Amino acid sequence: MAHATDTTGTEPTRRDFLMLTTGAFGAVGAAALLVPLVGQLAPDAQVVAAGAPIELDLTPIAEGQAIKLFWRGKLIFVRNRTKKEIDEAKAVDVATLRDPQTDEQRTKAGHERYLVVYGNCTHLGCVPLGNAAGEPKGEFDGWFCPCHGSHYDSSGRIRKGPAPLNLPVPPYAFTADTKIKIG
Repeated sequence: MAHATDTTGTEPTRRDFLMLTTGAFGAVGAAALLVPLVGQLAPDAQVVAAGAPIELDLTPIAEGQAIKLFWRGKLIFVRNRTKKEIDEAKAVDVATLRDPQTDEQRTKAGHERYLVVYGNCTHLGCVPLGNAAGEPKGEFDGWFCPCHGSHYDSSGRIRKGPAPLNLPVPPYAFTADTKIKIG
């Protein structure tokens, strides 16, 4: 009399092993297909550089210091102004400016100490100096364009030289007391 094989025991069978192996290969294969597909859904670096908003933590910027960054391929200056710089900017008679704008029009209410402007001279697009230690800030405690002699004040307004307009203010908003979103 032949004995029947007992398949109800707790010992794994060859069939169990093949099922687990097949399932594992299937899961790895599905993941291998999904990872590139999901990766294609995210914007590439070129799209991000073309204008995706960027967030910036202002905490590391010391009072009186400015930093440079790029958004949409354009240079941006972000400056943490001193009380003296803010007071000087607010004291200017707007009627004497070539491109009249008050300091309040160029900053966000409640966050006047931070100035955010494009970092290219409005004359011929040079990069004004005044961000790094030791760089000349011009006659008005702001920026100085050494190429053609334009002087900007601490609010980024043109005060002297051939530049026709103030340094433009990019679109930005505060998302917290010390965080901004540009774009």
